[in-house]
Amino acid sequence: MKKKNFFLFLSICMLLLTAACTKQEQAPTSSEVSNETVALTVWGAQEDEALLQKIFASFQEHYAGEAHFQITYQPQSESNCKDILLENLEAGADVFAFADDQVAALAAAGGLDPVENAATIQADNLPAAVEAASVAGTLYAYPLTADNGYFLYYNKAYFSEEDVKSLERMLEIAQEAERLVVMDWSSAWYVYSFFGNTGLTIGLNEDGLTNYCTWNSTDGPIRGVDVAQAMLSIAASPGFASKTDTEFLSGVQDGSIIAGVSGVWNAMAIEEAWGDNLGAAKLPTYSCKGQPLQMASFSGCKLIGVNAYSQHPKWAARLAEWITNESNQRLRFELRGQGPSNIQAANSSEVQASTAIAALLAQSEFSQLQRVGGKFWDPVAAFALNMAQGNPSGASIQAQLDRLVEDVSAR
Repeated sequence: MKKKNFFLFLSICMLLLTAACTKQEQAPTSSEVSNETVALTVWGAQEDEALLQKIFASFQEHYAGEAHFQITYQPQSESNCKDILLENLEAGADVFAFADDQVAALAAAGGLDPVENAATIQADNLPAAVEAASVAGTLYAYPLTADNGYFLYYNKAYFSEEDVKSLERMLEIAQEAERLVVMDWSSAWYVYSFFGNTGLTIGLNEDGLTNYCTWNSTDGPIRGVDVAQAMLSIAASPGFASKTDTEFLSGVQDGSIIAGVSGVWNAMAIEEAWGDNLGAAKLPTYSCKGQPLQMASFSGCKLIGVNAYSQHPKWAARLAEWITNESNQRLRFELRGQGPSNIQAANSSEVQASTAIAALLAQSEFSQLQRVGGKFWDPVAAFALNMAQGNPSGASIQAQLDRLVEDVSAR
């Protein structure tokens, strides 16, 4: 009897010991995770700060209890994010917004790793946006917008839908009204408009870094000097001025500017200024060598990247995916008027009804995905600004184009 009781007692002890061990093994690891401090730095456009703060708040609410987050926003232009980041990758932001033309260089420099859940991201976003975020078929970033292009804004109190088909007609109307039609010739991004549909070419060589350019060609139906002469004619009109994007918006607000070339990022501010008179359309034609020529455009997407040197790569990737999910792309459109890359968000009735998005889609027929190397920008801007001033020195146009091509194509 004692022996039987002993074995019973021993069995109970073993059960209690096993339960205690199991309890220890199953102790929630969330306590360890929740004590982790995750510090993330995010770079984004200055205009996006309020939007991003909302997104950060919802991210922290969603993952509450899994970590202590310290998310720091720093304004950084999307257009030169690559240059700043590559100066010191280890000191750069964990998560950053950038224009899609920088993705190849960032990936080549080791600043971006392939996206782990690529299949999901690819399925959720427009094919063109996925292509823009990829290098040689591998996804390296998260698509954010599919609207990084430009088109024409115009005030319907001055122009009809027929008027805005021709830049020359628009300049006549602006001159009569003592107002301005503007475009930023200090930016090579916009200057591409004059060369894009001429048969003159610009693009990346196979090395993915240097450019080829034929904008100085003396052969073909339209030569480089023909485009330059057309630009000089436009610049000579009292109804035209080269203005930066900031100056364009200021002129819209004070009434001195009644039309201009810009993108969806200014849609809400222009609507606030013009109200029901807000009009938007594809870019007009311009007269080149005696014929109307449709203005072209660069197109592209904004992307969110995750620094390959981030101290918290998994959390950085989660934040990048959160910033670009369907809900937050809808919020971005609501607050900033930017066109989503997410398929469901892009197909929403609100996006489809946008005047600016409709104009961007109309212009897309005449657009080209921006793929140029870093040496494209400054020479083209310098040439165009000289045209905007009327070529005051009287220097040979052909010589200037030859120099432009030499500098753009430099190895």
